[in-house]
Amino acid sequence: MKKNNDWKDRLNIVYSTSSDFSYEKGVNNTGQETLEPRLQDLRVQIDKKNRRGKSVTLITGFVGTEEDLNSLGRILKTKCGVGGAVKEGGILIQGDHKQRIIDLLKDEGYLKTKGIGG
Repeated sequence: MKKNNDWKDRLNIVYSTSSDFSYEKGVNNTGQETLEPRLQDLRVQIDKKNRRGKSVTLITGFVGTEEDLNSLGRILKTKCGVGGAVKEGGILIQGDHKQRIIDLLKDEGYLKTKGIGG
């Protein structure tokens, strides 16, 4: 028989002294609604910090759910034909693909996309 360890479901819950507070299992307030592509204010830049001299293209500024961010990352990786990752609210694409990603994002409807740096 498996022991019910419900404390694992509440690992990142902060203790409340309020007598009105009740913990509701399964309620996720961390995700936010995804903005339409035309309202997103994305930034594209090349990053070499802590990467042993290798370049990655970093896309930041996405406002929305983790699922939608993963989906956008998957589209960009596929269209550039390279690997990458979605971490900490940003998309990392291997290599220097700054201008190509800006063009791809604008084609997808992300009209406020801007490049940062050189």
